[in-house]
Amino acid sequence: MIANWFSALGGGILIGLAATLLLWTSGRIAGISGIVDGVLRPRAGDTQWRVAFLAGLVIAAGTCILLFPGAPQPRTDFPRAALVVAGLLVGFGTRLGNGCTSGHGVCGLGRLSPRSLAAVLTFIATAMATTYVARHLVP
Repeated sequence: MIANWFSALGGGILIGLAATLLLWTSGRIAGISGIVDGVLRPRAGDTQWRVAFLAGLVIAAGTCILLFPGAPQPRTDFPRAALVVAGLLVGFGTRLGNGCTSGHGVCGLGRLSPRSLAAVLTFIATAMATTYVARHLVP
């Protein structure tokens, strides 16, 4: 089994490398919400790399699960309706915040963007408040 700290470190390094390579090779930011938006509202000549990037995320996760038996598994015990609502809320939040945690947290902070720092602090505070409410206030 992979040690939790080792897999987290390895995953973080791979995310950083992927974001850096995308920026160096194409000048693009590895913000997942923006990449997905470009697939959902395609522009000529700008879709292929987005689909390849998203497919790589899914393939890499599946490969990790297959190769490492101790790797974290996706949870399947959530109600489908709650997943849909949560997904819509995340989508709304990424539009409202003009980006997601990958764009602001990984790429924006790496570029020392004050706007990204404000966004990440907001993400963290909101996640902490949501977790508290979900675990301690909602039966």
